[in-house]
Amino acid sequence: MNDQASPLQKQLQAQIQERRIFDQARAYADAYMAEVRTRGVFPGADALAALDAFDEPMPAAPARGEQILELLHAHGSPATVAQTGGRYFGFVNGGAVPAALAARWLADIWDQNPALAVMSPVVSRLEALCERWIVDLLELPAGTAAGFVGGTSTATLCGLAAGRNHQLRRLGWNVQADGLFGAPELRVILGEQAHASVFKALGLLGLGQDRVERVPVDDQGRMIASAMPALDQSCLVIAQAGNVNSGAFDPFTAICDQARKARAWVHIDGAFGLWAAASRATRPLTSGMAAADSWSVDGHKTLNAPYDCGVILCRDRQALVDAMQASAAYLIGGQGRDGMHYTPEMSRRARAVDLWATLKSLGRSGIEALIDGLCAHARHFAHLLQAQGFRILNEVVFNQVLAACATAELTQATLELIQASGECWCGSTHWNGEPVIRISVCSWATSAEDIQRAVAAFVAAREKAVSVISERTLNAPVKP
Repeated sequence: MNDQASPLQKQLQAQIQERRIFDQARAYADAYMAEVRTRGVFPGADALAALDAFDEPMPAAPARGEQILELLHAHGSPATVAQTGGRYFGFVNGGAVPAALAARWLADIWDQNPALAVMSPVVSRLEALCERWIVDLLELPAGTAAGFVGGTSTATLCGLAAGRNHQLRRLGWNVQADGLFGAPELRVILGEQAHASVFKALGLLGLGQDRVERVPVDDQGRMIASAMPALDQSCLVIAQAGNVNSGAFDPFTAICDQARKARAWVHIDGAFGLWAAASRATRPLTSGMAAADSWSVDGHKTLNAPYDCGVILCRDRQALVDAMQASAAYLIGGQGRDGMHYTPEMSRRARAVDLWATLKSLGRSGIEALIDGLCAHARHFAHLLQAQGFRILNEVVFNQVLAACATAELTQATLELIQASGECWCGSTHWNGEPVIRISVCSWATSAEDIQRAVAAFVAAREKAVSVISERTLNAPVKP
């Protein structure tokens, strides 16, 4: 760097040239990966207390890169949740396949903005390729468009925005030009157990969270298609591929048949379940799914791409582009895919690199094997728990298991002890009016041994919970 460079420029350039902080980061990453499978799944009290080391006033001067990384590793690494270790079953959080993780590191070094092809020809090409591969893998209609966003919540927002604008255009209203004031009324139809992110999207889009028409569901959370109200072209119908609790799939054929006849728009929220179409064993769960108009899915859930990897898919490419489009004199469109036309963001990280690496490293057969393995582990988990006297409350059709003890009190106490044990981590939910333990099997790293260890942790926690509850009952004050 020339002598005219500022002291800050010289300092930063020196860090690039010396490479020490990058070698340091690699060493810390290696150490973390080496121990993540054997450590406690959730950080202990000491690790959480040590996070106070980050609490300081805004620094007045630049800090050395080595000190920053040392602080992150010393106090940050122990306070992470070991989601990549194989015994994390909380929420629907997958792992990250190695090639995709390495590709993400490289992509972060590239630091590309995929808004326009002229900004990053390589990411433009990879986005186009991921779009083609995913549409083919999931057997969606030819020509379906894909936008690469942060997660399924944003993907759902995009799909419903495209649907809202498209349906209003059919009714003679241009929402982008004229807004929603005075617009024809749209109806939103969804199942009683639609995901919270759907309601969030409806609120953001001005469609209202409380104005929806809720369709009854069966005992697995599947929408009962015969109970749907009469539809028309003012309707947005939202179905789901993978109930967030039970893993059940809505009857897409019956739903889409009614919608097609009425010219209603159908969006399928398939955060983790849409990938079921990529396996011959689970594809029947998605029967009729391709007849919808838009779909949202997360690359991190089930597929095991790194985080920040959501995908919005839309049958009508122009409908998605119209909903997302932005234009200005300085935005230079060119040959190739301009990614900003398919997403709310303009500037964003090159998510397609991670996704492409995931798809490339697994291939069609690897993705099928991954899905089948997750489902097999879920069934095995349920079978072993049932053999130990736990109640399994759902049909294990995909990767979700709902378990409970004999009483609600025992279930809650058992779960708290499981979470505190460090052996595994599961979440909680309510199912048919009672608290239950929600198990999501999502990581490629989970093994049969991990399942057996987790079941042993369930049994040990329940035994301890029985003792705690008995002692509490004995010590309870006697009512006069």
